[in-house]
Amino acid sequence: MNALLSVAFVLCWSSGFIGAKLGAGTSTVTTLLMWRFLPLALVLVAAAPLSRAAWRGLGPRDLGRQTAIGALSQSGYLLSVYHAIQLGVSTGTTALIDGVQPLVAGALAGPLLRQHVSRRQWAGLWLGLVGVATVTSADAAASGSDVAWWVYLVPFLGMLSLVAATLLEGRSRVPVAPRAALTIHCVTSAVIFSTLAVGRGAAVPPASFSFWAATAWLVVLPTFGGYGLYWLILRRRGVTEVNTLMFLMAPVTALWGALMFGEPFGVRTALGLVAGVAAVAVVRCGAGTPRSARPIRRRPGRPAGRAAIGAGDGGAARNGRRTSAGSSGAASARSVLRQ
Repeated sequence: MNALLSVAFVLCWSSGFIGAKLGAGTSTVTTLLMWRFLPLALVLVAAAPLSRAAWRGLGPRDLGRQTAIGALSQSGYLLSVYHAIQLGVSTGTTALIDGVQPLVAGALAGPLLRQHVSRRQWAGLWLGLVGVATVTSADAAASGSDVAWWVYLVPFLGMLSLVAATLLEGRSRVPVAPRAALTIHCVTSAVIFSTLAVGRGAAVPPASFSFWAATAWLVVLPTFGGYGLYWLILRRRGVTEVNTLMFLMAPVTALWGALMFGEPFGVRTALGLVAGVAAVAVVRCGAGTPRSARPIRRRPGRPAGRAAIGAGDGGAARNGRRTSAGSSGAASARSVLRQ
């Protein structure tokens, strides 16, 4: 049962890139994104009164920060990714560039968030960039003169937008409930995409079946399917299992795109994807067990409860960031909607 859930989660997550390809030829990017997020935002707003506890303690500053995070992590990211795919970048290449984001964010966390960046993290970053360069060059060679060189910079802009959102989230000191954050982000995206579509005279959706099929694909599979399965697997097997499955998104998307759209998938593409997965493995293998998660030896005669509380507070102070499963889950769950 767990294996089936894992397979379904990987497929639903990867389907976001495939859905972008499906919708690329049916309408403009802003039209597709407007009608993806507008109904979703309305549903989340209507359901907000049912979870009032999630909104308690949120002030204007917190709402403003979450709005900025949503504009970067969803609006800026998706505009870049969808434009790149519409301009001819393969889904596998786009997914791999997206997959480098945690490595880039981890490296930049050192100078910007004053967190320690190990040599293993830097090695993983450079290995990941080598993988991206290999797959991008293979994609460009297969496309020939049909795709301009600068088009491959577009998904990098989306990845950097996602990195900026990650760093902004990392500087937040107030934990935000996942449901509240998702609602704010989706409403922000719906407003931005609707404004862009109306400004360009592209708000009216086409009546074609292919457009609504692509829109339904994007809403059902990567949004509700990916989001729902994320929380189910998180509850059953933990955050580490979910994050490990996310490393499979780039190769699965590349294979899916090759089978469904005839996108190039040669030896260089395979080598680049292997380098990308190996880069994440290098970083993960070097990540030791957090101190706060290690067993605590209680001194003789010292109450157990006091020892546990003291160690937990000390671990939180040393880490300098939220380490609970709920906080980690919120960041990963929000990224489901970015696809």
